[in-house]
Amino acid sequence: MRRNTNNGENKIIRKKILSMILPITLENILQMTAGIVSMAMVGRISPLAVGAVGISNIIFNIIWAIFKGVATGTSVFVAQSYGAKNYNKLKRIVEQTLLSSIILVIIFQQLLFWSAGSLLKIFDPSPELLANGTLYLRVISWGLPFIAIVLMVAGVLQGMGDARTPMRIAFIMNIFNICFSYIFIFGKLGIKPMGLKGAAFGILIAQLVAALLGFKSLFGKHGVLKEMGGNSSFSFKLEEVIPIYRVGLPTSFETIFWEVAAIFLAKAILTYGEIAYAAYQLGLQAEAISYMPAAGFGVAATTFLGHAIGSQDKEQGKKYIRQLIKWTSILTIFTGGVLLIFPSQIMRLLTNDIQVIEIGAMYLFIMGIVQLPQNINGVLNGALRGAGYSKIPMVVAILGLWLIRVPLSLLVAYVLNKSITFIWIAFGLDLVFRFIVSLIIFKRKNIYESKSLIGVD
Repeated sequence: MRRNTNNGENKIIRKKILSMILPITLENILQMTAGIVSMAMVGRISPLAVGAVGISNIIFNIIWAIFKGVATGTSVFVAQSYGAKNYNKLKRIVEQTLLSSIILVIIFQQLLFWSAGSLLKIFDPSPELLANGTLYLRVISWGLPFIAIVLMVAGVLQGMGDARTPMRIAFIMNIFNICFSYIFIFGKLGIKPMGLKGAAFGILIAQLVAALLGFKSLFGKHGVLKEMGGNSSFSFKLEEVIPIYRVGLPTSFETIFWEVAAIFLAKAILTYGEIAYAAYQLGLQAEAISYMPAAGFGVAATTFLGHAIGSQDKEQGKKYIRQLIKWTSILTIFTGGVLLIFPSQIMRLLTNDIQVIEIGAMYLFIMGIVQLPQNINGVLNGALRGAGYSKIPMVVAILGLWLIRVPLSLLVAYVLNKSITFIWIAFGLDLVFRFIVSLIIFKRKNIYESKSLIGVD
């Protein structure tokens, strides 16, 4: 009888997980597809254009990471408030986070626009690469306020367990990105070909549309916050914002440290030439075939564990995490297998340059080997964040980057002068190290007994 009860509970849990995972997975696939299509279009311009997008995105993503982290912190607080049915607290969290983020992102946008050229000089690029990168980075900097809003909206809705609305917004954003990028890059509908600048304008328009849709989903006539009732007050209250940033910023720093490390890695890879760097950039896009669909399981871990802690149902939290790890493993066996078996075929979809295909295929093969530990680690990190332990994933990531990935890559490139394949191996060792350390910490920390972060209201 007990076994039948457990089976029934597991079916309900799986149904809830699927109701969130499927939209997030579809959203990630859409983003991955749009990224691959966009990069393929840029790849048809020239390897120089691919390199310009690559180094520009490293700088852009450092700022993006700040708001992604804040969105994660918002999602944790929203999930716990939602689990506790404290809707007044939930509304205040959303309003305060959005207001503070908009103020902050405008400052960052101006800094990025006026300092684009100086920042890109960190990579020691050729004059042509610097000129292209500066042009691209200045245009996409105007999209920072829009993407910050999109991130916050997704964090709020996913924290409430609604993954379908962010998926719809992502779908529309990616369709706009692909269509306008195609029109602007290659010159369609009477518009002159704009090349790299066209790719930047395509992204900018898509982000604007997504931000408007995000605002509507929260504050529109039928927005989720409107339906909760009460009055909206966007007066800034520092005491309510600080706890959210305290939880979210470690996630930001985790990504920022990655982007800073990416600067050193880019310089190491560029010692092998711009062809090698272009292969790396295209390989990153192709690798998303595996890690982007699985990334939703980490988001679900944060949400469902947050709900469990908010409602003080610890056993339910354990059941959710077990199911998430199980299904992440099953999915990764298939997606990681694609990278292992068809690396060259995948690269041919992105470029027709033989050298780029050969170098990128080896990268995909090695990444395919380590996809399982990488994706399970994503679930463990999501659970830790949902319980409020956002500093742990940050520390583990820093150790992996600065003890393994960066030093080994620099050693291979500048001292040993080995094949670039050894740099790809260093990347894989980093991911395995992070998984082992995170698993040990996860088993020692009793995260299911964590106290709610929202307090009494």
